[in-house]
Amino acid sequence: MAASDPVADMLAKVQNAAKVGHEKVDVPTSKMKLEIVKILKTEGYIKNFKKVQDDDGHSIIRIFLKYDDANKAVIHGMKKISTPGRRVYSGYRDLPRVYNGYGTLIISTSTGVTTGKKAAEKLVGGELICTVW
Repeated sequence: MAASDPVADMLAKVQNAAKVGHEKVDVPTSKMKLEIVKILKTEGYIKNFKKVQDDDGHSIIRIFLKYDDANKAVIHGMKKISTPGRRVYSGYRDLPRVYNGYGTLIISTSTGVTTGKKAAEKLVGGELICTVW
């Protein structure tokens, strides 16, 4: 069954896999998902990721989850902000803070997918995709 919101489906898969302690999770590939996973890697929420082919020849992203010394997931939560039926946009002055600055806002701008902090530095707003903490 195809998901009506592929990014929300990816976020749910990653969050659920982290909660039960899986080492890795596979999600179908898209440009948007790949950019989000790159941000998760640079912000330190996941160990690594790689793009591989599954048995049917489809391209997938294999995400390796990160845990702390007590085997607790580094990703405590992920929340989708914009949905296909309700797009949420914000200017750079009005970007929301995630857990008082401890979380990360992922935003799609005219210069590409980036974090909220980098978008504010570049003075660009855009569509709020999700938050991670």
